[in-house]
Amino acid sequence: MNLFQSTPSVEDPAGRSRPLADRMRPRTLEEFVGQAHLIGPGKPLRTQIERDDMGSLLFWGPPGTGKTTLAKIIANMTKADFIEFSAVLAGIKEIKQVMADAERARRYGTRTIVFIDEIHRFNKAQQDAFLPHVEKGNIRLIGATTENPSFEINAALLSRCRVYVLNPLTEEEVVLLLKRALSDEERGLGALRLIASDAVLKKIASYTSGDARSAYNVLEVAAGLARPSSGERLAEITEDIVRDALQKRVLLYDKSGEEHYNLISALHKSVRNSDPDAALYWLGRMLEAGEDPLYVARRVVRMSVEDIGLADPNALALCMAARDAVDFIGMPEGNLALAQAVVYLCVAPKSNALYTAYGAVQQDVEQTAADPVPLHLRNAPTRLMKGLGYGKDYQYAHDVEGKVADMQCLPDNLRDRVYYHPTLEGVEKQIRERLEEIRRLRPQAGAKNPGPKKQS
Repeated sequence: MNLFQSTPSVEDPAGRSRPLADRMRPRTLEEFVGQAHLIGPGKPLRTQIERDDMGSLLFWGPPGTGKTTLAKIIANMTKADFIEFSAVLAGIKEIKQVMADAERARRYGTRTIVFIDEIHRFNKAQQDAFLPHVEKGNIRLIGATTENPSFEINAALLSRCRVYVLNPLTEEEVVLLLKRALSDEERGLGALRLIASDAVLKKIASYTSGDARSAYNVLEVAAGLARPSSGERLAEITEDIVRDALQKRVLLYDKSGEEHYNLISALHKSVRNSDPDAALYWLGRMLEAGEDPLYVARRVVRMSVEDIGLADPNALALCMAARDAVDFIGMPEGNLALAQAVVYLCVAPKSNALYTAYGAVQQDVEQTAADPVPLHLRNAPTRLMKGLGYGKDYQYAHDVEGKVADMQCLPDNLRDRVYYHPTLEGVEKQIRERLEEIRRLRPQAGAKNPGPKKQS
């Protein structure tokens, strides 16, 4: 039962006009390919299904990994009515009607599985509408999402569901599905008598990022382009045909979803670990999938100050230049400017001393934001302010030997606090030596006459 699915027409009783991916949808667990960690013998989900011990579930995984298919197999194996929602199309009114129907059906001993595709697109009120019916057992809810449920699903609903993570299919698994489609005469392309080498099928698999639906779509387009050569009875799907069918590689990426954050995290951590090859790979994954290059540039600038800092002050300047280059020449030419910046950051000496120092400063600021500025550090432009002690005992560093006065510059309760601890990496080694020299000069300055005082 599907509220939004049209039935096959009289002219197409077998549903041959449906997309290949839909026609080849597995009908049993034995036909299902992939997700062995969930539905292999003795694995948790398979055990639940075979025992008919199903509660409400959430399937989390990238597109084309079998979320909808698994839900339909579960409904079939557990003899339950199957109602399919699309979170893009359904609203509160439709949800309430279906819940009422499911409650009546339960009284007559009929179980109902409500499957919600893209459940993360439902707002809080829509998700809350399912809660009482899940609690009462009127329905078994199965939600499918490509987004992290921790962020996109209400905590109350999430706590009532078991979350299963589906992985992208491997190339071998996608090739197996494509071979089935080529040989299946009932639902697939078998009647067309097509042939395709393993290399061609692997090309399709590698270019569809573990997405079975995308792979089927490419194969279906390629089948329409294939023509038998003169004197040949069979049409062959060649690499040239596949290239035409693909046009551009299908890259798994969502600029506002979790994969966006996964990839930028991988890029940042590769830079931090001084791995230019990995950093270039993750940079390419983002840019080739259509990520905003200025977003990448901003994050690269952040890397320069968080993980390199003063160990190599030139890192920030180079990353800002890369940002300007991207803004000036655009893409795709700007990708090399970003690549140059990323590789420079990878091979630069690393230091998070500034990052750590500022984090400590933030904590102290939260606790001491009301502490007064010491009087000797205050400006005194008026006679009244001078009379109140503003600027009194201020020591002008330029009048002191070594240019370092023995003067407290922090609030009293943070006296002698040290935030910045330079490393021995790159330029910070010189900074460390300079700070040690400054600490030696300070008490010496206090023992001598500081000379005339000036206001800053």
